[in-house]
Amino acid sequence: MISATEVQSRRDPAVEFMVRQPPPPAQVDALSREILALKKKLNAVVLAHNYQVPEIQDVADYVGDSLGLSQQAAKTSAEVIVFCGVHFMAETAKILNPSKVVVLPDQEAGCSLEESCPPDQLRALQATNPNFYTIAYINCSAEVKALSDVICTSGNAVKIVQASPKDRDLLFVPDENLGEWVMELTGRKMTLWRGNCYAHVEFTRDSILRLREAHPDAQVVAHPECLAAVRGLADEVCSTEKMVTYCKQSPAPAFIIVTESGILHRLQKECPGKRFICAPSYNPLQVPTDHCRCSECKYMKLNTLEKLRHCMADLSPQITLSDELMRRARLPIERMLEISGRPA
Repeated sequence: MISATEVQSRRDPAVEFMVRQPPPPAQVDALSREILALKKKLNAVVLAHNYQVPEIQDVADYVGDSLGLSQQAAKTSAEVIVFCGVHFMAETAKILNPSKVVVLPDQEAGCSLEESCPPDQLRALQATNPNFYTIAYINCSAEVKALSDVICTSGNAVKIVQASPKDRDLLFVPDENLGEWVMELTGRKMTLWRGNCYAHVEFTRDSILRLREAHPDAQVVAHPECLAAVRGLADEVCSTEKMVTYCKQSPAPAFIIVTESGILHRLQKECPGKRFICAPSYNPLQVPTDHCRCSECKYMKLNTLEKLRHCMADLSPQITLSDELMRRARLPIERMLEISGRPA
């Protein structure tokens, strides 16, 4: 069978995975002890996204998706927030905690979705229709958040759209695939920004069909950032947090997980006895064994346990934003948290 730890499938030899080699156990243990000591010394909280490497997830105080991390950031009493994710997530934590120190292990941990939506281009589009009500997926910069009416995550996007004013023209930025999925579920027409997550659009219909054939007992669980052709093959389309809940509650013995491979670590920990098959991303027109791999976000994987230790020891790199930008960006985030039933 194909699993997160196998290099090659015995049932489908054309599917091959590039397996990341973790640091030696002794190094992980030593770094983890240092991080725990620094956490106590700094009165820090370590937040980690589901896509982070296993050793970072294991030292984090909270592991979750964008909504859960936003909620944790909003209510933390820690003086230092160590955000193991990508830049826009750490910015969100800073916006919700302007007086706290927020650090990110690697300053270069960005996001293709964030980069796809420059604030000046969004401002220009908004100017073409004064009736636009802008819903911004949380995978965007602080500047784009400040231009938005409300923020959403993949976990609450449907609820946010349903709660949007009926007399406004909805503009959804920046993920067109998430926006398309939300339109299918809500029936609300929206203007979609043409952006996508490079890691999720690499999944193909053919690769998922091959896995379903190899694993007929497995259910397909896909992230809504995937292409419509892939979402159409899924038994469940949902956020990463809801993937964990779904796999816990489903009686199925196995699951084909169609999102960034980092989540398999948490799934294996929280759903013992079940099999998790990591969907490969590749171009079927190329030679599969030359190009097949587990889907990994190159930005998420910039963070390492060693960088985590360094950023805590040096309190750098820090997230810095102007007071005015944080004030304007906080309003749509607070609106999201209020609609989600968990105000900041």
